[in-house]
Amino acid sequence: MKFAHMADCHLDGWRLPELNALNMQSFQRAVTICIKERVEFVLIAGDLFDSAYPSIDSLKETFREFRRLKEANIPVFIISGSHDYSVSGKTFLDVLEKSGFCTNVINYENKGDTILLQPTIYKNVAIYGYPGKKSGLEIEELERVKIEDAPGLFKILMLHTTIRGAVQNPKIKSVDESKLPKVNYVALGHLHISYNKNGMVYPGPLFPNNLQELEELKNGSFFIFENGNIERKEVKLREILVVNYSINNALYATEGILKLLERESLKDKVVIVKLEGLIEQGRTSDIDFVKIENYVKKREALIFLKSMSKLLISESKLEFDTINTEDIEVQILKNFMTLDNKFSHLILPLTKSLQIEKIDEERSGVFEERVLSEVKKMVGI
Repeated sequence: MKFAHMADCHLDGWRLPELNALNMQSFQRAVTICIKERVEFVLIAGDLFDSAYPSIDSLKETFREFRRLKEANIPVFIISGSHDYSVSGKTFLDVLEKSGFCTNVINYENKGDTILLQPTIYKNVAIYGYPGKKSGLEIEELERVKIEDAPGLFKILMLHTTIRGAVQNPKIKSVDESKLPKVNYVALGHLHISYNKNGMVYPGPLFPNNLQELEELKNGSFFIFENGNIERKEVKLREILVVNYSINNALYATEGILKLLERESLKDKVVIVKLEGLIEQGRTSDIDFVKIENYVKKREALIFLKSMSKLLISESKLEFDTINTEDIEVQILKNFMTLDNKFSHLILPLTKSLQIEKIDEERSGVFEERVLSEVKKMVGI
């Protein structure tokens, strides 16, 4: 038996077009590997898409890859994750299934206190699935899950959740895996880690899903199971270059960063400048990120990103000439605001629009629509 196990593809999850393209290309590369390796089938354990309603362009590319798998006679079995899950049950996963490109293996019925999973049978394999849900709502339900037995078949359980053994932190809400049904292989998604223990496997994301993951993971991965052996397949398309710069004087930071970048090969790379330290002189607005980005692009890098989560500003730099709470908020935003582009002017009005409070007896849907309407006015939509 030979099958591929993917999860957390998060297609259409990046706003930056260069990274969104790399995300899709990672999925395309994984499909190519599956076809080349001649796997019997593919499991996608949730979050194929980053939302229940991805863009049309993303759908076109995704359908093309599923068509390649179908033409290679490789069936795909999926479940929804916390991102592509919909309370209404209507997502584009249904469109993929009704088009004949995959099978959603979520099939269960409530029997008193028990949730009984029904198997999807493929050759000598029984595949069971339960969806991931927003805010980990599936966790308590999973401890009530049982499976309809399929004697003599290799049993796979597909889940999109957090299991306790993978996080080892009692404060994190998680499933006690000892209470899960006994099967041969648990195909997990949700945690963006590479984990393989006692037949419970997280393959990691196919492509990093945020800036921190780009810094730490750098690439995506999935697993191929073959006759009991589980092999990790790395999906690497571009090199991720992280340049660390320690800063205390923002006035000289621009030139310091440029000197560091001069030593590096930047062509075709994703370049991340990671700033850390305590700014005692100057402000973040004194760092000329436009100049740095222009230099990086001139050196033919794919994209320039900046990471400032570890950058602190000395309390002495935060001077307020007012005791009005709203004015202080404005001054704080101005002190920390580093976006030097055409959208910078929207930060303050958008912040205010998101402070709208819910009226007594107002339905959540009406409130959300009111906030959305106000935001649209601000951005001119």
